[in-house]
Amino acid sequence: MIPIKPVASLKSCNLTLSAIPAQVAEHYLGPGSLNLTVLPPLSLYIHFPWCVKKCPYCDFNSHDVNSNFDEDRYLLAVRADLEAALPLVWGRKIYTIFIGGGTPSLMSAAGLDRLMSDVRTLLPIDSAAEVTMEANPGTFETEKFKSYRASGINRLSVGIQSFNSQHLHALGRIHNGNEALRAVEIAHTHFDNFNLDLMFALPGQTLTESLQDVDMAIRLAPPHLSLYHLTLEPNTYFAKFPPVIPDDDLSAEMQDEIQLRMEAAGYTNYEVSAYAKPGRESRHNLNYWNFGDYLGIGAGAHSKLSFPHRIIRQARYKQPKNYMDESLRGAAVQESQEIARHDLGFEFMLNALRLNQGFAVNQFSERTGTPLNSIEKALALAEQKHMIDRDHLSIRPTVLGRRFLNDLQQIFLDLD
Repeated sequence: MIPIKPVASLKSCNLTLSAIPAQVAEHYLGPGSLNLTVLPPLSLYIHFPWCVKKCPYCDFNSHDVNSNFDEDRYLLAVRADLEAALPLVWGRKIYTIFIGGGTPSLMSAAGLDRLMSDVRTLLPIDSAAEVTMEANPGTFETEKFKSYRASGINRLSVGIQSFNSQHLHALGRIHNGNEALRAVEIAHTHFDNFNLDLMFALPGQTLTESLQDVDMAIRLAPPHLSLYHLTLEPNTYFAKFPPVIPDDDLSAEMQDEIQLRMEAAGYTNYEVSAYAKPGRESRHNLNYWNFGDYLGIGAGAHSKLSFPHRIIRQARYKQPKNYMDESLRGAAVQESQEIARHDLGFEFMLNALRLNQGFAVNQFSERTGTPLNSIEKALALAEQKHMIDRDHLSIRPTVLGRRFLNDLQQIFLDLD
């Protein structure tokens, strides 16, 4: 975290207010309803919107690689987007970077090197920054990933989903079980820090099959594992043509058994779906869950940025062609709005309650600019329902609260 300096102090950095677009200096840095004494850590998210093909369960902003794919023009647009956003983050250091998608590993080695060079040129990056890139096992090439590592990627997030070829086919994945194993081998060779994404409660999956996937993952010894329950998201192929998936009782049994196996293998379940070896938690995701700031660039990317007297959210144009066109004329942001003061309690709790250890009491006012007693009624109700524990130092979800997280979050959504 960095202390907030008066606006006048910007003149001491090789920058004057006249160099900042008038609307930024006038609105974002002007008086508002909040009083933030420090700014939270800042992360950078970069979205790469293309995939070989879209998976039937995916609701992310991803598009077929044959649709308006132009790596050179897209990288030009991303740089233009970042340059235009710089006035919002002047003087702030980047502590984590995440390149997500889509399938960023479709990017050429030269393209990724160019992207990382642009980022380092335009932003101050912490020397110990965590730099993660998502990768699809169907796109793994040894030399390309070796180049990615040399360009500054120091953590991979590999979308395995399953080691069972039959289930991978049902999920519409482009890789099979053998390619999944090969991808992990390449990750181990070039990266000492990486995550594997796995899913359970897949179409036709049995309890035994779900545990076979987890046991295989544990044998491969990744530093971090993300274990997600398959959900049928709106506006996806699976929502329109739903497959037969395990019922709630079987899904709950899978989740309980998975957790026991992961804990026995030395992984800490530090967030709803995240398990890590000691010291290998995802620093980028922890910043999200702790209501940190993030600048999102690229098609459809979202930002959350704090200023002394307000917190804003932004969204970029989603369609790759629209994004490139708008960004290259200096207007990548499609929507920008200030978070209302009365919404900040829910926004903070929506994220922080995902963490098994909860959050420090003083962090609420530090990150929202509002006093903790603004959510006292909801805290008391959650405590009465045995869904949180709290003392003078921290607030954390109970086992019951974690199991029924949506219901716990709803308590704070209903704040008066």
